[in-house]
Amino acid sequence: MDNAGTNDRYDVVVVGGGAAGLGGALSLSRARRSVLVIDSGTQRNAPAAHMHNYLGREGAAPAQLIRIGRGEVAAYGTEFLDGEVVDARPAEGGFTVTLGDGRSVSARQILVTSGLVDELPDVPGLRERWGRDVLHCPYCHGWEVRDTAIGVLATSTVAVHQALMWRQWSDDVVVFAHTAPAFAADDLEKFAAMGIEVVDGAVAGLEVADDRLTGVRLATGETVAREALVVPPRFTARAGFLAGLGLDPVQQEMGGEVIGNHIAAGPTGATDVAGVWAAGNVTDPRAQVISAASAGVFVGSMINSALIEEDVAAAVADRRASRVG
Repeated sequence: MDNAGTNDRYDVVVVGGGAAGLGGALSLSRARRSVLVIDSGTQRNAPAAHMHNYLGREGAAPAQLIRIGRGEVAAYGTEFLDGEVVDARPAEGGFTVTLGDGRSVSARQILVTSGLVDELPDVPGLRERWGRDVLHCPYCHGWEVRDTAIGVLATSTVAVHQALMWRQWSDDVVVFAHTAPAFAADDLEKFAAMGIEVVDGAVAGLEVADDRLTGVRLATGETVAREALVVPPRFTARAGFLAGLGLDPVQQEMGGEVIGNHIAAGPTGATDVAGVWAAGNVTDPRAQVISAASAGVFVGSMINSALIEEDVAAAVADRRASRVG
């Protein structure tokens, strides 16, 4: 849906039309703000057939949420452009946002909800099965693979946390040591206590039959039967277009390990650049769909509050000027 009119200046341009972006647009458009959502159609959870832990939408398809959300937001006057933002720059009274096809629009404020990219380890077959039986978040997919044979691909010591967490959903969990450093003795003791086996050696690929994961193939040629494989992605913020504003991603750490990057934002969603705000996975890689939507709604209200302050200050200045005249 591309319903942008002739307006080339908006109160807020929202970059990213996923749950966070639509949540922000809903909050802002209901506050009678002029809003444009620019969406590249590359939502992070698009490969998944269903989304979970979204109260009232449990088990719905991600595309269904986007379709319904767009319709709801459009009903309040929000406009949409389908395309990719490649640049954002300061301009008089706000910002200029440029798309890849050369179009540009102006905004008083920008809400960045462009999400992130899950960069997977270099193992053949992972990307094709991502979000199906190659998984990451147990709260998103654990119930669906409960009591099955689960593997954890270790690329760092974060695998310890992952394996112990996924053990909650199945008593058949195997850790593939792969490229992770040697596990500490106390971690191995935890594995042993929880019945988690460690398989040494690099993983070379996956075995698939009838469009289902059946095993993990080692570099030695041995195959370990598995029905699901937990893979730790690197979380990379979709934020290259912010470089012109001086906003660069910062490292995201977990347990002392760098697991990706994100755009830093405060509790209100404000970034280090006045007038630029962020919500959802671009600033919080751990956010699930429902929390991303909630964050978008909240940050939208914070943006409206900031715009009210601007409007009032301008009205006071005009009033003073008219009295002097």
